[in-house]
Amino acid sequence: MESPHKGKTGFTRLINAFKYSCAGLQEAYRNEDAFRMELLLAIILIPLAFWLEHSMMGRAAMIACVMLVIIVELLNSAIEATVDRISLDDHNLAKRAKDIGSAAVLISLINLVVVWLLVLLN
Repeated sequence: MESPHKGKTGFTRLINAFKYSCAGLQEAYRNEDAFRMELLLAIILIPLAFWLEHSMMGRAAMIACVMLVIIVELLNSAIEATVDRISLDDHNLAKRAKDIGSAAVLISLINLVVVWLLVLLN
């Protein structure tokens, strides 16, 4: 069965999608410590990428890596919330889903460090 929200089209759908996205960011900020920490990291690193003297492509890569961490953290938080909604019981599949989401965040953070080092040491 399709979601009743799928029937919206055009500008109304765009406005609704924007509202849902803003609500998602607010929920992540309110409820996810890791998101708040990574947002603080972004607030520090994005201006730093502009301040450091590097090519525009280097800056773009640095900022993209910071944004990727935020995106992956949001997806990980959504996975965790969904798993917790289904059941709070300990289950190996729930643990697997949460661990894999956490691993994705770790990989995005490693990627951030590697790209920043490569750009800065160019």
